[in-house]
Amino acid sequence: MRKIALASVAVVGVLAAAGCSAGGDGGGGDENAEIRVWLVGTDTPDAARDLLVEQFEDAHPGSTVVIEEQSWDGLVDRLTTALSGSDSPDIVEIGNTQTPAFTSAGAFLDLTDHYEDLGGDDLLPGFVEIGSYEGSFYAAPLYSGARVVFYDTAAYDAAGLTVPTTLDEYVSNAEALAAANAGDSGLWWPGQDWYNGLPFVWEHGGEIAVPDGDQWDAQLSSDESIAGLEQVQAVMQGASLAPVDANETNAQVGYCDGTTLQVSAPTWLRGSILAPADAETPGCPDAEATLGVYALPGMDGGAASVMAGGSNIAISARTEHPELALDALEIILGDDFQTVYGENGLVPARLSLASTLGTDASAEATTEAAGNARLTPASPKWADVEAAGIMQDLFVSIAQGGDVRALAEQADEDIEAILNG
Repeated sequence: MRKIALASVAVVGVLAAAGCSAGGDGGGGDENAEIRVWLVGTDTPDAARDLLVEQFEDAHPGSTVVIEEQSWDGLVDRLTTALSGSDSPDIVEIGNTQTPAFTSAGAFLDLTDHYEDLGGDDLLPGFVEIGSYEGSFYAAPLYSGARVVFYDTAAYDAAGLTVPTTLDEYVSNAEALAAANAGDSGLWWPGQDWYNGLPFVWEHGGEIAVPDGDQWDAQLSSDESIAGLEQVQAVMQGASLAPVDANETNAQVGYCDGTTLQVSAPTWLRGSILAPADAETPGCPDAEATLGVYALPGMDGGAASVMAGGSNIAISARTEHPELALDALEIILGDDFQTVYGENGLVPARLSLASTLGTDASAEATTEAAGNARLTPASPKWADVEAAGIMQDLFVSIAQGGDVRALAEQADEDIEAILNG
């Protein structure tokens, strides 16, 4: 039996017990204050991090910004503990799908009165929506990264393939690449990667879960969703040699060593692929000449509905320096900082900076994909579904060749138990 970790229930309980509030007496005039910023993973470039530190410390002599990098694994649990304690970080990054669990629990400072100063209607609207709760604004967009497909143009040419224009062609291309290159993945797809499965569900007309009055109706076992999931299984078993129990991290490794000829990933993977060979996480900059990219095609052409990756960012309700934290957040959402994201292939938090992505094929694919991106169900308990590993377990079992309908029915039961619990 699966052990379901009720993350958002824990968030609510722990934070309520801690009596979250905007700690301190204002903090705006503090001297020698330290603002701790939790950034997750390596997606935020060093240039942006340095800019934050420099601009903040220039504006506030004697005060400092300390960036503490966190990992995605176990983030919800660490945030729950940290945000409820006396040593809470001041500013935190959180995945967009995890955000409602914390906005609904009172974990973040209410930023409604500062909405305009932080960017207002120039901010990515979907991320503003998921960062709001009961009419108040708590978590701003940080960046987005819709999924696109990176491919080896030389391998495509050798196999006589062209960029697909429909989802079926995408599948057949992946299978053809695998057949033409024994021992390589025509599409790298580790079993835990459920993010890349959602477009197949959506494009076939299915859904994860939809509101039904005050309840949620999980629909992965609908006929439409099953059609998409069965196509996922065909690709996983016919085109991918990725481990069925692995996750989607470090997709650039296989691409750089030549064993992966195609991979669907957030737009920021391009930076990981082209990272210096001597970087902490090595890339393969020489691959730029044959690195192609396109937006995942839909069932009938055009761009498919893909999962909108990316993060929100918020100020802890327990910060002892709310005004200094707000100043730091304004820098993070400002043009200079956000331009660095755009120049590194991530969709900036501000709509007006879309041009910073550039005009090359990668930028065009990013813009096309981002325009049709979707989010997971906007339930404060969705983080519980992720923490329980329901989606990961479903796709691992699909990759292993399990009965798709039976697996989807069990997943629906487990999802509803959490969202309606």
